[in-house]
Amino acid sequence: MSADVLELKKLVKQLQSAANEQEIVGILNILKKDFEVTESILRESKVGLAVGKLRTHAAKHVADLAKEIVKKWKVAVEKAKGAAGAHHAKAPQQNGKGPERKASVASTPGTPSTPTTAKVELRTAKSDGVKGSTGDSTRDKCTELIYDALASDSGAPVELILKHAQAVEASVLSDCDGVTAAYKSKIRSLFVNLKDKSNPSLRESIVSGELQAEKFTKMTSQEMASEERKAADNKIRAENFHNSLAAAEQQAETDAFQCSRCKQRKCRYRQAQTRSADEPMTTFVTCTNCGNRWKFS
Repeated sequence: MSADVLELKKLVKQLQSAANEQEIVGILNILKKDFEVTESILRESKVGLAVGKLRTHAAKHVADLAKEIVKKWKVAVEKAKGAAGAHHAKAPQQNGKGPERKASVASTPGTPSTPTTAKVELRTAKSDGVKGSTGDSTRDKCTELIYDALASDSGAPVELILKHAQAVEASVLSDCDGVTAAYKSKIRSLFVNLKDKSNPSLRESIVSGELQAEKFTKMTSQEMASEERKAADNKIRAENFHNSLAAAEQQAETDAFQCSRCKQRKCRYRQAQTRSADEPMTTFVTCTNCGNRWKFS
């Protein structure tokens, strides 16, 4: 294992345990400035997966920096593949392997390409020369469909993505007892969730092997959602719960609480036992001045 991979693995651990946004940004800047990556380095260190997950971070400056780094790395990988493809352009095709992908980075001799000017094309089964090999046309098309979703913004090797696409298709086949209407419906549902542009971490976790196909195919749409989407859904559920309780029970007015938003003390509050009986009651407070709501136990 190279020194770069070892160092990147350390940074991945630091990134995953970072206590605040400042630490995250500091590590991301190190990754951006101090490392030149290759496809093998990204795969061995899993740094691409770690940084990719941050593209949906709640803090915009963190998400933007993560997107910039991922884009830079993709360009570097594509450029290397393009150079390798040109070098072996006259070599014969090997059975079972698709044609080399066309370089998606156009550069002028003597002028290095940059993330701001490079164009990274979306990968598909067709562009990667991938075809299903089950002998069943429906299963082969479904495998290619899952491949399209997994490969769209990935820099992983064709063989690795195909392996996981085949595993997903085989798991659905097993769960649905064959090529049934339920099988086709499940494949379509998985494809839609995988293609969600706001959820790159789902695709990356499958390609990396972090999320096994058997577990993935049994997940609900809610479980597949991005962390950002889950946080938004949880907030909506909490507000709906608060509203339902507020509508069902009379609230008392008090000046005992100060609103953190407008600093006024005109509030309404109510208490409810939302946990087990031996736990303290939860107090729900609403500011009558600005409508701010909060709770505490």
